[in-house]
Amino acid sequence: MELTQVSSQIGRFTPLVWVMLLGNFFVRASYYMVWPFLAVILYSKYGLSATEVGVLLTGSAVFAVLLGFYTGNLADRFGRFALLYTAAIVGVLAFTALALADQLWTFCLAVFFACMPRTLWDAPSKALLSDELSNGQDRELALHLLYFLVNVGAAIGPLFGLWAGLNGEQFSFIYTAFAYLGLLLSLILKQSSAVKNEDNAQQAQVPSFKSWLAILRQDTRFLWVLLATFLVYLVYGQGDSSLVQYLTRAEVPELAVLVSSLIITNSLVIVIFQFPLLHVMRNWSIQSRLYCGGGILVLSQVMMALNPVDGFWGWIGAIAVLSFSEAIMFSNINIHIDRMAPSHLKASYFGAAGLCSLGFAFAPLVGGVLLDWGNGAVLFIAMAIASVKALYLYKLAESASE
Repeated sequence: MELTQVSSQIGRFTPLVWVMLLGNFFVRASYYMVWPFLAVILYSKYGLSATEVGVLLTGSAVFAVLLGFYTGNLADRFGRFALLYTAAIVGVLAFTALALADQLWTFCLAVFFACMPRTLWDAPSKALLSDELSNGQDRELALHLLYFLVNVGAAIGPLFGLWAGLNGEQFSFIYTAFAYLGLLLSLILKQSSAVKNEDNAQQAQVPSFKSWLAILRQDTRFLWVLLATFLVYLVYGQGDSSLVQYLTRAEVPELAVLVSSLIITNSLVIVIFQFPLLHVMRNWSIQSRLYCGGGILVLSQVMMALNPVDGFWGWIGAIAVLSFSEAIMFSNINIHIDRMAPSHLKASYFGAAGLCSLGFAFAPLVGGVLLDWGNGAVLFIAMAIASVKALYLYKLAESASE
């Protein structure tokens, strides 16, 4: 019966929904196929220091996040497709420039623009999924699939890049440009199947950016959710940066094997368990799902704080627990925002939610300061406390809606 229900739901996905889902997969896979080698190129070809590379990448990422906050409102005011086309075109141009640039300033400028397409694409694509699927359960399944495909793309992209022998070749950025070109063509072909009423009357009700800021300031419930999600992302971000730095400083034996094992464990747990967990929690409220995921997140940080630095299987176990939490929380955060957003402000709310990604941007800085000031135990205890604080803020948001 469950399989029949899921099959029925998938059967209601429009062609445009599939463009959003599969487009995100191919773009993310091609992005990670070459992006991990960017630091190699900046060092080996252009001679940038580690600090200079960090400033360039972090500055570009923070600008892209802030841009997404503004462009979400633009997508509500002027239509989803205007922003989606812009994202695809900027992607084609930026990654082509990365492939062909032969001077440092042009390459750095291309890096700056290459961070923009994902941000420009994110809020309008999620809002369009919501527009296309009137049934709430269908929207939930689509958002779960979106997160699943993005994870699969991020996992196999670097592996495919290594298999293809790219290994930091600058011209390999052209593959991502082609992915964005394919996405642009798919949008052009499938836009005609979209709901034709990108309702002028409804768009007329969409406030200007200044008015939207005033609305946002008054939506206390949503602001609590944003702050909670920022903390959640700050905690998850430690697994990508500070944990590796901690293990490296401690001179853990077979570090490369351990780090590779942690990455594989994270990907496998999410890919294998996301939909079984969705099935188990299908009748839970969204708040209960977030509380469960947040509680597991706290447990993972306590496990890391208590694990001996050379405890190989302890790290594997802690990352597996962290990944269970991630599989629960990430897609459900999107569902929570979708439910909170008024129908005429979907992209604005998703764009504002993109600010939470600053948690990932600041994770290396916060983690580095805590490691310098204390040690690994201090770092992970602090993150456990941050996780508990996030749970409290989600509870405040729930109370504000009552």
